[in-house]
Amino acid sequence: MTLKVAIVGASGYVGGELARLVYEHPQLELVTVTANANAGQKFTALHPHLRGYAHLTLVETAADRIAGHDVVFLALPHAKSAEFAVNIDESTLVIDCGADFRLESSEDWVRFYSTEHAGTWTYGMPELALSTNERQRELLIDTKRIAVPGCNVTAITLALSPLLAANLIESVDIVSVLSVGTSGAGRAANADLLHSEVHGSARAYGVGGVHRHTPEIEQNLGKAAGEKVQVSFTPVLVPMSRGILAVNTAKSNATLEQLHHALFEAYQGEQFISVLPVGQWPQTANVLGSNVCEIGVAFDEHAGRVVVVSAIDNLVKGTAGAAIQSLNVALGFREDTGLAVNGVAP
Repeated sequence: MTLKVAIVGASGYVGGELARLVYEHPQLELVTVTANANAGQKFTALHPHLRGYAHLTLVETAADRIAGHDVVFLALPHAKSAEFAVNIDESTLVIDCGADFRLESSEDWVRFYSTEHAGTWTYGMPELALSTNERQRELLIDTKRIAVPGCNVTAITLALSPLLAANLIESVDIVSVLSVGTSGAGRAANADLLHSEVHGSARAYGVGGVHRHTPEIEQNLGKAAGEKVQVSFTPVLVPMSRGILAVNTAKSNATLEQLHHALFEAYQGEQFISVLPVGQWPQTANVLGSNVCEIGVAFDEHAGRVVVVSAIDNLVKGTAGAAIQSLNVALGFREDTGLAVNGVAP
């Protein structure tokens, strides 16, 4: 049976990427796409590469527009999904690509988002290694509410969580610096960016522990470590349209062989995680359009620190791909359904 799908907030980059992946999924049919300012426009006017959806028109984002769907993706600005989700029937699978339901701590939510905490949904990162020797995957089975991780969070979590779970790195003094493509800021923000500001230049943002992904990163890594984790996280906007390259370092007394073995063993059988041989390094071009995360590891003996580098496509493994992968787990489909390992970006 084909499931009827709605994408709420489909005019943005994430909405377009969700639509692209839904098109490739044999069990899903996209029937409704909503927007606010762009309501009334043809869907392909904003996503011309998605020619298979030439028949769809963006409709106003309203509760009555999504009634009767089997799956609803929320691709709304932060703090907006919670307002909309209360109107959706409990039997509908709802997948939020925003931040509203990711955090377990209401205190962290209020501190970083300055609104009332709406609650916590099942976290949509199947590969997340937990200190209990389980994976987040088990918690996704049969759930009806899924919170998709942040893209920066995904790059850092997948790189470091197995090493924390294996007690091979220290849980304090973890430093992550990420090179992030401009699509990570969203379509609206990109419209405001001058070409001269991003071409041939790079700039840090969210500096000094104020980026909203910080508590989510520490939440994930804390689950892997079984204790509180401290992270210094700095994203850097770089002149590429999509992709994240994360350089993560932490104190360690382990050998390179132990570190690489732990990563390899943790992700053995995980088709969307590629742990590279020692001496090889991830590149964003290698994962463009795919749901794959590449990981490479080295050990800096002089500084006594492990260096773990990861690369993802922020719009796929970082958002839309994670949403589809989690949907597959929740509904009992093969986890790779609709997610070619070697994806092709539009």
